[in-house]
Amino acid sequence: MEIITKMKFYFKVFLAAALMINVACKRDPSQPGREYMPNMYRVASYKTYEPNPNFKDSLGARPIVKGTIPRGYFAYDASNTPEAYEASLQVKEFPERFKLISEKDFEEGKRQYTIYCVVCHGEKGDGNGVLVEKGKFAGVPSYASDSRPGLTPMSIYHVITHGKGVMGAHAAQVLPIDRWKVVHYVQYLRNELDNKN
Repeated sequence: MEIITKMKFYFKVFLAAALMINVACKRDPSQPGREYMPNMYRVASYKTYEPNPNFKDSLGARPIVKGTIPRGYFAYDASNTPEAYEASLQVKEFPERFKLISEKDFEEGKRQYTIYCVVCHGEKGDGNGVLVEKGKFAGVPSYASDSRPGLTPMSIYHVITHGKGVMGAHAAQVLPIDRWKVVHYVQYLRNELDNKN
């Protein structure tokens, strides 16, 4: 009998505590509650174009720090000179980040190649594009190793970026990240041409 009485007592205490917690948790949403260490998660930030008294020029939007590279962006600051092209021929490998690409990225490289490169370089990369066949351009090189023995991924990237000879720069048409996809596709065409010989 004593055990049942104790159980009833504990049950009543539990029920009272549960009711108090329930009442305590309900509050008027228009009334702010107490905050513990609010500076840990609530930052007193300025809006982008709002004046900021912490700087001499009082601008809230700060200029980008020189040398900053956006996340996911490849910084290629080689100039459009013969020396820079020769330097690109010395880099034999893909940058670590672009060594492997997905099937989807490969297909995107093929799509970009078809849009911008096929007219001169041809579908197979043999230099027999539509403009070459019509006599508009002459001497478009094949990607095959016997035609272009020193070709490297970086040199292909350099030429897409800056152009070479009569080929104009394609930096305005092809994003830096997509240039590496095109480079992979050009390397694929090169291997196909080499395996046929």
